[in-house]
Amino acid sequence: MNHPGTINIADFTYELTAEKIAASPVSNRAESRLLVYHKGAISDQVFASIESQLPAQSTLVFNNTKVVKARLSFQKESGAAIEVFCLEPQKGITIEQSFSQRHTTNWICMVGNSKKWRDEILNLKIVIDNSEVVLSAQRLENYGQESLIQFTWNNNDFSFSELLENAGELPLPPYMNRTATADDRIRYNTVYAVHEGSVAAPTAGLHFTDGLLDNLKSNGTQMLNVLLHVGAGTFKPVKAETMQDHVMHSERIKVSIETIQQLQQQKQHRKIIPVGTTSMRTLESLYWMGVQIIEQGHIADDFSVSQWEPYESENSYSVDESLTALISYAKVNDLDFVEGFTQIIIAPGYQFKIIDGLITNFHQPQSTLLLLVSALIGNDWRKVYEHALQNNYRFLSYGDSSLLLP
Repeated sequence: MNHPGTINIADFTYELTAEKIAASPVSNRAESRLLVYHKGAISDQVFASIESQLPAQSTLVFNNTKVVKARLSFQKESGAAIEVFCLEPQKGITIEQSFSQRHTTNWICMVGNSKKWRDEILNLKIVIDNSEVVLSAQRLENYGQESLIQFTWNNNDFSFSELLENAGELPLPPYMNRTATADDRIRYNTVYAVHEGSVAAPTAGLHFTDGLLDNLKSNGTQMLNVLLHVGAGTFKPVKAETMQDHVMHSERIKVSIETIQQLQQQKQHRKIIPVGTTSMRTLESLYWMGVQIIEQGHIADDFSVSQWEPYESENSYSVDESLTALISYAKVNDLDFVEGFTQIIIAPGYQFKIIDGLITNFHQPQSTLLLLVSALIGNDWRKVYEHALQNNYRFLSYGDSSLLLP
């Protein structure tokens, strides 16, 4: 497999002006536009028609994570506003464990107006069902742009999840330059979102409605769910000139063994189409986790896939071999889920193992997501994006969608 470390990120750019970026969603999710790319040909559709655009015998794979209200606004006695953006729990604690805590929890956070917050403890009064809770924040350590924050609160009737739900703000992407509204609380999550833990939406799924999902299911489209909690790293720009100097963000994934068994079975005679780049990264990571089992015979701690692992492997195993190894390992170790982290970077040179296409929005210039699109359809990404720009497609999180079938 060709190593993408020498790729110049400057080669993956285009002019994205502010008026092309969608500041809000269309009134009906399924009325967004759909650009269909199929083996070099491009057509313009509406998302509601996606059933007729999918290959026969398709399986859609959804990421059923849910965006949480991860922004907390504190105020110092001086009046200075300090924003604390919760990214992920301290290492060693899962999101589910942290959300269930009822007195204290530590999180890695980004801090707005950081220079004005020294050693003092910040307090935020929250009223839930006529009960007052005081949430306190203390900065324990600095890690460059991020900080380790200890949250404590004085009422153990409430979990940390409930405090975020009642006091937090939905973390819209920074390029929207606005605060979240009541409508965003609904529209910046998919209709199938279940598991709280993301600080950004898996935006390709925002176009589906319950009715559209029902129609797809009744007409024979199979559906599987995986879980990847989307981190703020998804917005992290590539600042290095070449990809070898870029550190890919790591995100937590969780997939049931039952889903992996269904995936193995359906891969033999169906087209596997992930809904979004997070679903794609999860599926491809499962393959490499299986390869680790084949080559090492065990997993040291959590399952994990490093940034360059796919490009450094010297062996090639079939999808069936890899998933069989993963399933067998789980059964021997009495695991119901494969759970761990993926740092996989999918860029030109990557050889796809599981997926056969992709549903995705239009991504920012010089982003790892644009590299992923190029890995799938090659230099035709330029043709796709030029067509979208010339035909007034709406870009980024609340924008229109594409179905890419190489």
